[in-house]
Amino acid sequence: MTESSTGGPTTPSFAELDALSTEELRERAFARARDRRDVGFFWSVLRHLPDADEASVLDGSPNSVGPTVDEAVALWRELTGHGYEEAAPLLRAAFIDYLSKH
Repeated sequence: MTESSTGGPTTPSFAELDALSTEELRERAFARARDRRDVGFFWSVLRHLPDADEASVLDGSPNSVGPTVDEAVALWRELTGHGYEEAAPLLRAAFIDYLSKH
């Protein structure tokens, strides 16, 4: 993150964000969303993961007790042995967009 002329942090440019790995973008976006308690962002990310409709780790009900989103993503990656595959461009765009706006 760069600093403005007043010394406070400014939003990173698209080029700065695009230069980061998808995993670094995910970590930054997830940290920001956790700080903001932005559950909607997490659900939108989970919907973009491959085989998201087959996932049952989080059922979406407000009273469900399940793993955190970070754990769900880590579990999915571990169980499938995949990275983000074909979803990577969409996820990168979502992470960059979120970090740019918030």
